[in-house]
Amino acid sequence: MSFIFLIKAIQFFLSLSIIVILHELGHYIPARIFNTRVERFFLFFDVKYALFKKKIGETVYGVGWLPLGGYVKIAGMIDESMDKEQMKKPPQPWEFRSKPSWQRLIIMLGGIIVNLLLGFLIFMMMFLVWGKNTLPNSSIPLGLGVSELAKEIGFEKGDQILKVDGKFIDIPTSLSKKFFLENVNEVEVLHSNGRKEVLTIPGDIDERMFQSGEMDLFYVRTPALIDSILPNSPAEISGLQVGDRIKSINNTIITDWGDLNKWKIENDLREFDLTIERRRSEKTLKIKLEEQSLIGVFPKPIELKNVSLSLIESISEGYNYAYSTLYGYVASFKFVFTKKGAQQLGGFGTIGGLFPSEWDWRGFWSTTAFISIILAFMNLLPIPALDGGYVMFLIYEMITGKKPADKFLEYATTLGFILLLALVLYANGNDIYRAITQ
Repeated sequence: MSFIFLIKAIQFFLSLSIIVILHELGHYIPARIFNTRVERFFLFFDVKYALFKKKIGETVYGVGWLPLGGYVKIAGMIDESMDKEQMKKPPQPWEFRSKPSWQRLIIMLGGIIVNLLLGFLIFMMMFLVWGKNTLPNSSIPLGLGVSELAKEIGFEKGDQILKVDGKFIDIPTSLSKKFFLENVNEVEVLHSNGRKEVLTIPGDIDERMFQSGEMDLFYVRTPALIDSILPNSPAEISGLQVGDRIKSINNTIITDWGDLNKWKIENDLREFDLTIERRRSEKTLKIKLEEQSLIGVFPKPIELKNVSLSLIESISEGYNYAYSTLYGYVASFKFVFTKKGAQQLGGFGTIGGLFPSEWDWRGFWSTTAFISIILAFMNLLPIPALDGGYVMFLIYEMITGKKPADKFLEYATTLGFILLLALVLYANGNDIYRAITQ
């Protein structure tokens, strides 16, 4: 367990360092282009002291000890440094406050733009290097299994997904994610009886999924054929063998692994009869479970088909994936303001948990791109002390021609920091609570 934690922690800090450094460069580079002095450039916060720092030219570069992000201190700007003495002096030509509002706007938007570009470029390179995984209908002859909520919409067991809003879908089971994060209107399906139907998706499907907890509406139906058996498990002890096909449990017919999982959820039995087919003959075995133990049988893993992509195709797929990631997060952000959504907020533990438990570059880069895009959106929120707060005040200035008073900006920035600190404490408190209670 400690080794898994270490692997996730290393990936988390490496990813965070990449994202933070590039984000701050997004502010630093336009500031220098517009001849604005940058006094400090730090990875992580150097409260009281820094792990490393070195002054090069006018800028002190360093690494802080508090891994809550990073910052660039731009001369003549009310920021997290709260340098009030500097702001009392007359404005200087090299200061942020002396620059035209359009230049200040570009400087403040730079970090957000870099985070969005980083997410897109990572996804693009992933498609170019690793290709795209697909799951064609020909690979799932039994079709899809569907949840109760999916049945309410009109889906049926054994359905094959033909088109979603007129477009083909690479992996049918990802339709659940599309329902929750995107605006899906119609799905064309082929029912198991050979009948085609276009289903209209209700506009509140995301709300219904969230409230019901049914986030996975579909699963791939695979034959109940045993591919592997856990050593010393009830399955091995009872005499089950690799290659056996499960036919029924206590006279309940089993056609696929979904039926088996559903039966186990609905029936909390410690002893039951399992009928199998072995070499064209049926046999019934008695399974005895210890408390909370598994049967110990597993299906053959679903094999995805990998498709190589050209550079042009990778650019298109990378853009589409980055856009859908951003759109989906923005669309689902409304749930944060519900009681259930607030309880699901997570801090560093939740973010670290997104990374693979084994070192996997594909998983690492995918998670890094996701976090980068999400941070771009979060930074754009109109909260003082975030980039979006500064942008909000700049847009007000550009529209009205009036610059907010420095004292007002100081108070607003202080309030913004208090709100952000409270949010960080609450989110990480949720992580601690879940770790203790689960």
